[in-house]
Amino acid sequence: MIKKEREIPIKLRKLEALLRRLPVNHPRRSKIEEEYAKIRAGFRGEKSIDYYLNSLDEKRFFIFHDVRLQHSNNEYFQMDILLLTSSYIVILEIKNMNGTLCFDQKFHQLIRALNGREEAFPDPITQVKRQKNHLHQWLVSNHIPSLPIYPLIVISNPATLIKSIPAYSDEVTRKVIHASHLHSKIEHINLRVKDDVLSTREINKLSRLLLKLHSPHNPDILSHFQLEDKDLLRGILCPNCKNLEMHRVNGSWICSSCKISSKNAHVAALDDYSLLISAIITNQELRKFLKISSVSTAVYLLKQLKLETIGSYRHRKYHLLPLNKTKTPHH
Repeated sequence: MIKKEREIPIKLRKLEALLRRLPVNHPRRSKIEEEYAKIRAGFRGEKSIDYYLNSLDEKRFFIFHDVRLQHSNNEYFQMDILLLTSSYIVILEIKNMNGTLCFDQKFHQLIRALNGREEAFPDPITQVKRQKNHLHQWLVSNHIPSLPIYPLIVISNPATLIKSIPAYSDEVTRKVIHASHLHSKIEHINLRVKDDVLSTREINKLSRLLLKLHSPHNPDILSHFQLEDKDLLRGILCPNCKNLEMHRVNGSWICSSCKISSKNAHVAALDDYSLLISAIITNQELRKFLKISSVSTAVYLLKQLKLETIGSYRHRKYHLLPLNKTKTPHH
């Protein structure tokens, strides 16, 4: 049973919005594109695991996607997928990587060989062991009976070759699997752990607690790349040709390039504003970002969206969060 659905990561959506709004020749664009591609690949890797998760007994397994919990005053740990049963917990760390992956347990690193080039990454085994420790501490601090925790690294690409240093390292063979072996790995755990630790009431309580204390990561993407809002391109993006010059004509937005007409193209622009700059906007800020001069038009657009407001008429601010819905990346 899926208790927490997978959502498109907010950072992925922010990166996509940033790429829409950053000039093509901006010096930081290539770095942003690189990070966007990495996070999008990770998200696609997680989605590809769904086929194998569907084979699990939905009455026994509670599935939580992308859980982020606090383990100290200002520190958090995040798990791609958490599988909860009355007997044990499984943490799945998904890796969507091509080529040959060599888990070097001597120097605690992951070495990827691809197209004749080797590249080093942080050791995922160290990462999942740290997640296991943090989750154990979190359970103890929330007075949850101690459950066995099994951390696994799941390679989502079936063509990826897995190796280890030293050869046939026990830890690599225990913790690293291809996605197609997930079901057999779970069956192996079932044979090892048969006794229930949590009652039905306790497992439901833990599920509610995981959902309640989940704290999604919501980074300031401009600060992350040392950008300011003045670096962004303003205006309304044409949904057809992606031109940023749409003008208001008789209640519609007309693209100056392809001449397509849209009634609500401003909604996507305000969504970009909420992702990149602020979830709160004034009439003046809206006019500046959408590149419109008419105060009355701005008032009409804001009223039409039926947004929550704060402040008096002259100092009124509008909450854009209702616009901030989950979308599929398309960049």
